[in-house]
Amino acid sequence: MGDGRVSVTETKKPEQAAKTSGFLGSLKEALAAAARDDTQRATQTPEVPETVAAPAATPEALTQKLRANAEPTQKASPPTAAPPARPGPSAAEAAREVKSQTSLKAQDKHVEFAAPPTTRVVRPAAEPEERVRTRLVRGKAQVKRGSFEKDPVVGWLVIVGGPGIGSFRPIFEGNNTVGRSSSQRVPIDFGDDAISAEEQAYIRYDSSARSFLFVPNLAKTNIVSVNDKRPTGAVELNQMDVITMGRTQLVFVPFCGAEFDWAELTDAKD
Repeated sequence: MGDGRVSVTETKKPEQAAKTSGFLGSLKEALAAAARDDTQRATQTPEVPETVAAPAATPEALTQKLRANAEPTQKASPPTAAPPARPGPSAAEAAREVKSQTSLKAQDKHVEFAAPPTTRVVRPAAEPEERVRTRLVRGKAQVKRGSFEKDPVVGWLVIVGGPGIGSFRPIFEGNNTVGRSSSQRVPIDFGDDAISAEEQAYIRYDSSARSFLFVPNLAKTNIVSVNDKRPTGAVELNQMDVITMGRTQLVFVPFCGAEFDWAELTDAKD
């Protein structure tokens, strides 16, 4: 039995030695091949790559990156509460604010002058005497005297009823015949056939007495009236008296009288 054990052990040792020598041989060959590759790379010119690689990170940069990753992430601070809303202004405060803004705008528009502004009066050049049409006359106006081209008007008869309403006829100084014919001094020719063609009545103005008289023509069958009264003789006429002839009513409007008469102008001329 002792011989058998020795023989087994001895047979195992050469096998292990062979394995060790084989492993070491292959390791030496690998190192030699690596050395040859490094020598060849050193002798050869390195090729420039088409794109430039990013520079390698320095040890300091790597250290800072590791520290940043190691630090715990800061917790987000909770949102701060919004301040309470301020109540809006009251109606009285809003009105005062608008009033103050309006007054400020008015002050901005106001322009202060160093001296009070003056007003310049521009008067037109004097015109010739014959071109002046309007004049300011103080006191009693001076009336230019002249002669009458026709009988002066002393009053009017205005038709207020019947044919020709709204029309008027002038009354002249002296004796005036009233009728429907155009030959009459005061023609009432508006289509009222109830008025006589000639001398239905007379209206007389006396410049010396400055009075008017109405005289009906009693020879005519047509009846006339003054203020709804039928005169049988001469009656004095006053302002706004109504004369009725046929179907026509006429109102008397005097121009001459106690306050004015054409004789004042003729007397002053003499």
